[in-house]
Amino acid sequence: MIEAPQGFVVAEECRKAAWQNGYRRALGEQDGWARYGSTTARGDIHLAAEGAGGPWYLALDHAGVIAELGLPPADMPGPGRARFAFAKLGELYRILPRVYALAVSLPDGPLETFLDKTRNLPRTTEAERLILRRVGQDIFREGLMAYWGGRCPLTGITEPALLRASHIKPWARCESDAERLDVHNGLLLSALWDAAFDTGLVTFEDDGTPRFAAGLSAEARAALRWSAPLRLTAQHRAQLAWHRENAFDVAAKAPGLPSPGA
Repeated sequence: MIEAPQGFVVAEECRKAAWQNGYRRALGEQDGWARYGSTTARGDIHLAAEGAGGPWYLALDHAGVIAELGLPPADMPGPGRARFAFAKLGELYRILPRVYALAVSLPDGPLETFLDKTRNLPRTTEAERLILRRVGQDIFREGLMAYWGGRCPLTGITEPALLRASHIKPWARCESDAERLDVHNGLLLSALWDAAFDTGLVTFEDDGTPRFAAGLSAEARAALRWSAPLRLTAQHRAQLAWHRENAFDVAAKAPGLPSPGA
């Protein structure tokens, strides 16, 4: 039975868990659930417990976050679209950083940030449009860094200077700013993998394993070490289908054509 209202210890632990993971706006309590929001992440979270010893509960209202977490929901009443149970407080702490990262990076978070930052910027000349593109690409990179946890999913590299925000469908080929800034249209890759992907020397199958271009040397393939396939959503797979058809192994499909670029 959830405490209603929360006892002091439960209330304090909920506050600390929310505060330490990006949700610093206390939005009140109802039926034993404390609600918290963020100025940078979309959607609110709700926290509760049966007592200081647990179990601990998390309720979410962001459908995209719920889908990508992939956790089994708890069969219990409460706020939000889904509720999740954790036997120990530490388990709750381990999931909250991922909740925040997804809430920051999933559509339409980056798009709203871009629209807000560029609302009053001119966009008539080519130079002005280049400024808009630079702003958008910086926001896109921030989104990918959050989504992928600041780590190349193929190599495990975490040094920011060696990581690249790789568009699956290039910026210039996207139909809208929403597509350009969608983290599902991007991969966070190490510099070498980014160069290979951007020039169409490698692409990825629907299961996340790499497919190499016919002309890529054995030495180059050996240098592109990877430890695990990519973790892909249905949205990633849709964009990668475009990449396999339009950007992968261009030289083999039509010799003499330039690489797809970014």
